[in-house]
Amino acid sequence: MSEQEIEVDDLPEQIAVRMQKRERLNEISSAYPVSLPITHTIEAVRAHYPNLEADIATGDEVAVAGRIMFLRNTGKLCFATLQAGTGERIQAMISLDKAGEEALESWKELVDLGDHIFVRGEVITSKRGELSILAVEWQMAAKTIRPMPNLHNELGEEFRVRHRYIDLIVRDRAREVVKIRSEVMQSLRNTFANRAFMEVETPMLQVVHGGASARPFKTHSNAFDTELFLRIAPELFLKRAVVGGLERVFEINRNFRNEGADRTHSPEFAMLEAYEAYGDYNTVADLTQELIQNAAMDVFGTHQVALDDGTENDLGGNWPRISMFHSLSEAAGVQITPETDIAELKKLAKSVEIDIEHPLHGKYVEELWEHFVKPGLDRPTFVTDFPVDTSPLTRDHRSISGVVEKWDLYIRGYEQATGYSELVDPVIQRERFMAQMELAKAGDPEAMKLDEEFLKALEFGMPPSGGMGMGIDRLLMSLTGLGIRETILFPLVK
Repeated sequence: MSEQEIEVDDLPEQIAVRMQKRERLNEISSAYPVSLPITHTIEAVRAHYPNLEADIATGDEVAVAGRIMFLRNTGKLCFATLQAGTGERIQAMISLDKAGEEALESWKELVDLGDHIFVRGEVITSKRGELSILAVEWQMAAKTIRPMPNLHNELGEEFRVRHRYIDLIVRDRAREVVKIRSEVMQSLRNTFANRAFMEVETPMLQVVHGGASARPFKTHSNAFDTELFLRIAPELFLKRAVVGGLERVFEINRNFRNEGADRTHSPEFAMLEAYEAYGDYNTVADLTQELIQNAAMDVFGTHQVALDDGTENDLGGNWPRISMFHSLSEAAGVQITPETDIAELKKLAKSVEIDIEHPLHGKYVEELWEHFVKPGLDRPTFVTDFPVDTSPLTRDHRSISGVVEKWDLYIRGYEQATGYSELVDPVIQRERFMAQMELAKAGDPEAMKLDEEFLKALEFGMPPSGGMGMGIDRLLMSLTGLGIRETILFPLVK
């Protein structure tokens, strides 16, 4: 539904009328008072009186505030449904008998749907049994100048994304997703605290972007008169922290990648990264599974998570770990190893209509794996032991030549997280960076740059470590079944 469909034809006239009401309110008192004598939240009132029978007067006085979501005025009695920020609602009743003629007439004259209203009065139930506040006093808390959309029509996705503040007002699910995200973040931090990890913050503006293969956003610092990059990953700074003796660290913060946007990608996204000295890719796989399973249990009370489309996501049990080369060989029906000639990989890719032209052997392996294996993953799965040439920050496998100790976690068909046994040898790391520079010279826009400061840090000695990174927005997708724009409170839109 378009904005034009949401907003009525006579919008300018309605705004003008509401502006006049604002002026009148300011003459009387204020259309936007600085404070109000609130004694209770709407949630607290509903919790205190959960099962009152119809037509009951409690004798208890409360003072609450909320946004008007329903409004009906009659001769001597006016009704309004007030909504709290959590979505909880309660009925307010403005009567001639209790509020007086002046207050009743002012209400009829000045109050509109969408206004924030303060009411003080007795808690009662209506003849229909609806919990209500019979007001002896009301006051404008915030006058709305722009009318609310038609609450009887469902808001379209594009409108919801562009006007999230309206989405939050009118749709319970929008508020619920924000609450779920908050509770997931708390759960993640609790799991890290129980494992003696320390939360840190690293720079988002970087002289050299690194830690991932991605296109950065560029900017310019006037103070330093230099080109800067919005970070694509916090990895290289977090590893510096491990060098400095902070042996278990994590960060939850924003990454920025100047790439496409779709159902699973956003140019700005929340990322969790963690590093564990004296761990490896197996220990951080265990950590990642625990983080996700704890989040599901803490928020929903189960590992069988109900999704938005009515299906379930089973996050329970121990998640399988499969080798990339072994699983690809089985699915493709041909033996594929790190030694397989790239010409054979190109031939196989062409036979299944994979359009790729890249100098790296590993790129073909990964693309073929995504074609043959990824669609068949029906539960959370760690895909392990990646090609060495596509993983420049990862340690060589301790026993298998040509691969590195890396895994990607797939949930519901898309990548959820990645983990490494970290490359800590500064000499090999420099060689890997030099190879990346050659790719950049050949025109690869995602190739990593050589970071001398990071290499200098490694030369002071980084202990053997495991590291992992997980997209928070994608984690919310796994827990809700929603697209990425619905899991981000205010996603970037054109």
